[in-house]
Amino acid sequence: MTTTLDTTTDPYHSRTTAEWEATPRIDPVVWGDVASGPLDEARCTSYEKNGYLVAHELFSQRETTALHAEAERLAAEAEPGPGVVIEPESRAVRSLFRLHETSELFRCVASDPRLLDVARQLLGGEVYVHQSRINFKPAFDGKEFFWHSDFETWHVEDGMPRMRAVSVSLFLTASTEFNGALLLVPGSHKTFIRCVGETPENHHEKSLKKQEFGVPCPEAMRMLVDHGGMDSARGPAGSAVFFECNTMHGSSGNLSPWPRTNFFIVYNSVENRLVEPFGGTPARPAFLGDRDATPVGAWNETRGR
Repeated sequence: MTTTLDTTTDPYHSRTTAEWEATPRIDPVVWGDVASGPLDEARCTSYEKNGYLVAHELFSQRETTALHAEAERLAAEAEPGPGVVIEPESRAVRSLFRLHETSELFRCVASDPRLLDVARQLLGGEVYVHQSRINFKPAFDGKEFFWHSDFETWHVEDGMPRMRAVSVSLFLTASTEFNGALLLVPGSHKTFIRCVGETPENHHEKSLKKQEFGVPCPEAMRMLVDHGGMDSARGPAGSAVFFECNTMHGSSGNLSPWPRTNFFIVYNSVENRLVEPFGGTPARPAFLGDRDATPVGAWNETRGR
């Protein structure tokens, strides 16, 4: 399907040109201030500079043991269908989506002040959950996630207007250099990479297993890494990494005998709620981009929780 898009009014248009392009970010990185949340000035400055920060052992061993057991139970009971992504070769569960809707334990994590208050501070006010999921990387056979900016996909395919969202990856197992830890490019959040290629119909059905559109080309990645280097988010279970929605990230496969499991949650500002996708395609399903922008803090009052 070919759609004519107005690239003159969209500063973050992508998949619209024959060649990749790099353009400067025009949005703030930290929307709040030091007084509005738990992060001190040094941590806010680090996040603004690098596009991510790691909080070691934010949750206790007892908490993460219970969360990991819940994740394993949900995976064992999962049936193929919307929100359940299966590895094409091994038939193992790769991702489970919308955990804040289907699990009481993970719903509590989504509203936990240790995560929520940081998100509110970084985004300058009330937030809602754009997406939540568990990612599994089983021992010896966990597959890679290729380099990408989440915002590129959320803008093009979901209709997220601006860079005003933060992702949190909570480690339910230890994350090490051996089991496929999250890789990040420091400073990459300040450059938006326009990708090439027209988005196929129902792209999400394949991209959740292997993304081929909306990913940077090798030349773009070399440019970003030459400028910012590479880092990995490592730590014991209970640690968490907060990363800006445009930070380039990915992870390698897991060849180790230790699984890597994490709970991934995206907070979006209520002032940045989704509109029509900027790529001209129908919006992805709600489990990928929730269009209900009810603030997390109002869940109990407005959503029967």
